[in-house]
Amino acid sequence: MALSQHERERYQRHLALAEIGAAGQERLKAARVLVVGAGGLGSPAALYLAAAGCGTLGLLDCDRVELSNLQRQVLFDTGALTRSKAEAGRERLAALNPDIRVIAHAVELRAVNVMQLVAGYDLVLDGSDRLATRYLVNDACVLLGRALVSAAIHRFEGQVMTYVPGQGPCYRCAFPHAADGLVANCAQAGVLGVLPGVLGTLQATEAIKLITGAGEPLIGRLLTYDALAMSFSEFRVRRRRDCAVCGDSPSITQPMDAKPMADDSPTGIRQLSAAALAELLRAGGAPLLVDVREPAEFAAGHLPGSLHIPLGELPQRLGEIPPGSAPVFICRAGGRSMAACQLALRARIASPASLEGGLLAWSREVDPALTVL
Repeated sequence: MALSQHERERYQRHLALAEIGAAGQERLKAARVLVVGAGGLGSPAALYLAAAGCGTLGLLDCDRVELSNLQRQVLFDTGALTRSKAEAGRERLAALNPDIRVIAHAVELRAVNVMQLVAGYDLVLDGSDRLATRYLVNDACVLLGRALVSAAIHRFEGQVMTYVPGQGPCYRCAFPHAADGLVANCAQAGVLGVLPGVLGTLQATEAIKLITGAGEPLIGRLLTYDALAMSFSEFRVRRRRDCAVCGDSPSITQPMDAKPMADDSPTGIRQLSAAALAELLRAGGAPLLVDVREPAEFAAGHLPGSLHIPLGELPQRLGEIPPGSAPVFICRAGGRSMAACQLALRARIASPASLEGGLLAWSREVDPALTVL
């Protein structure tokens, strides 16, 4: 798609980059990108892709704009309250760049429609806040051979990774086991308002790189961001031969909705601050400490005496936790430990506790010498 003189003027800063130039900008003009979730992550991602001249942008979200969204969802303003996010977002993006086409998908993403929706695009950005949706999008992208840039946020932390068919691991390779509802969403756990701006912008960066062929995308690499420490870390991820969707013998051959879960109440889950746990240990208490992080994280540093059971293995290894032990689950920042508590409650393990803020809090408040990946 040749650029008009008007477009050359609009995108002249891209044209000046040898890595993009006219050829790259023309590829952006021809690109079709679906943004799943017009929330904290999708807002900056969609704004930057629209500004960059992505020819066709799909914006998928079935929710309406609420006042609490405006703390971080920069696609909307106060005048958009109660409106459909997909429709209000479409208008905002079209106003930013009338030269592109923006399609609003004000629908709930389910197994019945995900293949049809994803098939209409070349690349997908997933900014959803539900684990079930992340797996659904991942599976559809793998089955249809579409590239995917997936990001997630929790409190002060975020992560992003890129999947390209045939070139590296998918989201399930990195996170093979999880159940929707086990990790608190933004409404439950809170989120620093600028955090999704950082991760959503990284998603847009990855998308532009994939479309134009510039740079090295995050294939096989999970990039994490800690806003409190103002630090980035990178973890290598390999394709799993036993992956349920992209493995050698996949068991998932079509997208499936997550099975409905019982409405578990948080009643019965204790939250222990780092100071409270330290005091309990100093006083001679001997709680069962269960570290649910991944092996590399555990090896880098952990609390003495901790039983190591990665969260993905916990459902099969709950028998290692005595029913009356009142275990204290530990992870990096508190999200996985809350998930472990809910799994423990389902297994009738009474009074499980979560280390609030995880080992990051422990390192800040109790033992700065502890290494936390």
